[in-house]
Amino acid sequence: MRKAAIAATAGIVCTAVVTIFAAQSDTDVLREMKDRAQIEDLMWRYTRALDTNDADAYASTYTVDGQFSAGTTATKGRDALRKMIADLRTRAADAQAKGERRPPLYHMTANERITFSDKDHARVEAYYLTASPAAGEKTPLRVIAVGRSVDDLVRVDGAWLIKTRNVAPQD
Repeated sequence: MRKAAIAATAGIVCTAVVTIFAAQSDTDVLREMKDRAQIEDLMWRYTRALDTNDADAYASTYTVDGQFSAGTTATKGRDALRKMIADLRTRAADAQAKGERRPPLYHMTANERITFSDKDHARVEAYYLTASPAAGEKTPLRVIAVGRSVDDLVRVDGAWLIKTRNVAPQD
């Protein structure tokens, strides 16, 4: 009888331990699902801000010391990132003032892969394509750029932000 009681107690303890770990695992899975949705939203806001030359919105997707890199060129810090996009907007306005028509650019990503190194750090790897839409028969769709990007993200005060974005990784 004593062996049966010990076996029953051991079974109850094992069930409790498995239940606790399963609950933690479910919690982790739910957190990660929520994080993925928030990261997808962050990357959409980043892209939309870039496509609309919204300097403030663009800078807000980065950490205060965030960095955008393209090859050997790097822009670091929100103020510099804001200026980078504001300069694009100024160039577009100057071209328009000269009567030059500049079609919009659309930045797209594909095959995104989000991985987490811990609950507050993630990496987004993707392929990107930048295109200018067709503007009638004489101006077909143009592919401006294609490549691969690596974004390191961090959770700051509960929100995901870009720490570094590299659109020309060497690996």
